[in-house]
Amino acid sequence: MKNVSPARACGIDFGTSNSTVGWHRPGEESLIALEDGKITLPSVVFFNLEERRPAYGRMALHEYLEGYEGRLMRSLKSLLGSKLIKHDTSVLGTALPFKDLLGMFIGELKKRAETNAGRPFDAVVLGRPVHFVDDDPLADQEAEDTLAEVARKIGFSEVSFQYEPIAAAFDYESTIEREELVLIVDIGGGTSDFSLVRLSPERRDHDDRQDDILATGGVHIGGTDFDKQLSLQGVMPLFGYGSRMKSGAFMPTSLHLNLATWHTINSVYSQKSQQALGSMRYDIQDTDGIDRLFKLIEQRAGHWLAMEVEETKIQLTERDQRLVALDRIQPELSVELTRALFEQSINGLLERVRGSVTSLLDKAGVRVDQVDTVFFTGGSSGIPALRQSVSAMLPNARHVEGNIFGSIGSGLAIEARKRYGDM
Repeated sequence: MKNVSPARACGIDFGTSNSTVGWHRPGEESLIALEDGKITLPSVVFFNLEERRPAYGRMALHEYLEGYEGRLMRSLKSLLGSKLIKHDTSVLGTALPFKDLLGMFIGELKKRAETNAGRPFDAVVLGRPVHFVDDDPLADQEAEDTLAEVARKIGFSEVSFQYEPIAAAFDYESTIEREELVLIVDIGGGTSDFSLVRLSPERRDHDDRQDDILATGGVHIGGTDFDKQLSLQGVMPLFGYGSRMKSGAFMPTSLHLNLATWHTINSVYSQKSQQALGSMRYDIQDTDGIDRLFKLIEQRAGHWLAMEVEETKIQLTERDQRLVALDRIQPELSVELTRALFEQSINGLLERVRGSVTSLLDKAGVRVDQVDTVFFTGGSSGIPALRQSVSAMLPNARHVEGNIFGSIGSGLAIEARKRYGDM
């Protein structure tokens, strides 16, 4: 009987917002429980200053929201391809290289997966976006090399990669009964990735699938970018964004941009940033916003505010508006955020997503009416405006929703078994 043993290797989907580990076991769910029986581990580290230890995932968010002193780090994957990856950050009073921070989190994924699997893993297929960095092949390769270096340092002796939308395609292929030309739309926390793939039950066990992959593409836009735009358009005006100086010029926006971007929030708390803000106050027409900004910084409430924006984005997939209470900053302060405002704020991003899909189809030489299925996956693929925007481009195609957090990890598990075999 073929394929009766579990796979030797695992697949890791290290995501901007959530991460999974897949291990192919015949007749069993491939995704391994990582926290409280759940298959996802939020890609979050909280360095608890009081207990001088790191916490991960939901526990990290819990300790932060409970008010423990410390430092929260999110969107860790966004470090790959950025200039920050070559630098250190201050954690619990010591300098920590950002590469080591990635190693801590991915090492935790490995440890938890091995504990629940009851066996070690020394080989891995890592998911990667089609582009870590847009329009810069050298920086993109450097990002992949960095991730491989981190994986080897934490104990994987064999490391390889698969594009995340291709992994999602392999997961979808395990469910179909006939040949389909499928556009995989993977909208994650940091990137939007697309693949046009020919899938069929007969092709599942083929080792070489290059001829079935007609084209891949993507753009560095994801859930954190949607959060950023909603924050800037809906929330940051309360904190001085768009205010006028006495000269008539707009207030500099760097602090607001950093507060609206997950992996740069901590930079706002630096003494240099606060001094710049203090000197600016004397030259601004209306000081209400900048005074609220001071209070937010004083409370180190940037991540709390970003979580409120993210939760609003999620709720606006089902609702038309959400009232965000900001009385933590100022008594009775609140703001109502609407789906209409959100969709308006991300329209430019959606245009770039549509452009990437058009480019992909052109590269493959495929007409829109030739695509049989559009398969949506990734945590941000549920945004109605995004889904409608892409679906409208392919009106004749069937639209299928995968496991938005699990399809890639399951597909990487399938690929890991093919590449590295069974036990």
